[in-house]
Amino acid sequence: MDTVNLGRTGLRVSRACLGTMTFGRQADEAEATRIVDRALDAGVTFLDTADAYPIPPDIETNGLTEEILGRIIASRRDRVVLATKCHFPMGPAPHQRGNGRLHIRRSVEASLRRLQTDWIDLFQVHQMDPHTPVEETLDVLEDLRREGKILYGGSCNFSPVKTAEAAIAAARLGVEGFACLQPRYNLLHRHCEHAIFPLAETEGIGVISYNPLAGGFLTAKHRGRRPDEDPPAGRFSLPGMSGNTYRRRYWNETMFEKSERIFAICDEAGLEPARVAVGWVLAQPAVTAPILGASSADQLDAVLPAFEEPLGDDILAALDEATRDATLEWAQ
Repeated sequence: MDTVNLGRTGLRVSRACLGTMTFGRQADEAEATRIVDRALDAGVTFLDTADAYPIPPDIETNGLTEEILGRIIASRRDRVVLATKCHFPMGPAPHQRGNGRLHIRRSVEASLRRLQTDWIDLFQVHQMDPHTPVEETLDVLEDLRREGKILYGGSCNFSPVKTAEAAIAAARLGVEGFACLQPRYNLLHRHCEHAIFPLAETEGIGVISYNPLAGGFLTAKHRGRRPDEDPPAGRFSLPGMSGNTYRRRYWNETMFEKSERIFAICDEAGLEPARVAVGWVLAQPAVTAPILGASSADQLDAVLPAFEEPLGDDILAALDEATRDATLEWAQ
């Protein structure tokens, strides 16, 4: 597994990042351990989690994934680059959510305890916060960096405008700002190519994009189904916000039609769709590392070959032509 710098920082990370939002719900602790072991054996040493995991977020279960991951890596903390996030409610009170100073400070301390670590390599705000000035968020991240509790700060799901505003605010305040961005990006949702990627490359910001398989939609496991059918057990049938979000994003006629174009290209090339979907993300110069999620260790085997052999220019050109309309607008 190759390693690269995270943006303009000196932090070296594996070309793949392991996502852990399934740990504690779709994957129990024993399977989560096998997933981490399989990833480490393949050279994947960059791990991403959040205090709101496992999905769907719930005040009663938030923090469980961090606790599980903390136990799994306790004896090998120095082997991994560890990223986590905060923003979503961790309790019923209004101050127990968002990107303000109080919530971020409490979140960092709680994540440190759950992850059984003295420091967090990359601490990200999970969503934009309309109630908190970005200057306050950047200022508290700077304080935490100086205290050694985090090494770098980042953002997740920020729009292009808010990403630019954060970069401008950091320059004005004279603080480091976001060293990394975490946007959703895949062959069915290429909005990042318009603004996020050019901004990241210009500013030297790392990009760890999530959802490269569109929640499993691009593995072709739903091929042959119809959008008017109920999705089978899995990501699309999760209760609450998470399942609703995935169904809204992908379980519709437009996405079924676009995915079939992709699968036809895969069939012609004799390549597995999951490998092709991840290979596409890897081919984007702005992407530091795609985040690979799994509910079983075996699922990693379908995508890890993408890191050994890049897609050819002919396949990339065909995929670009087939999915160019996926770049039309920014949306969560």
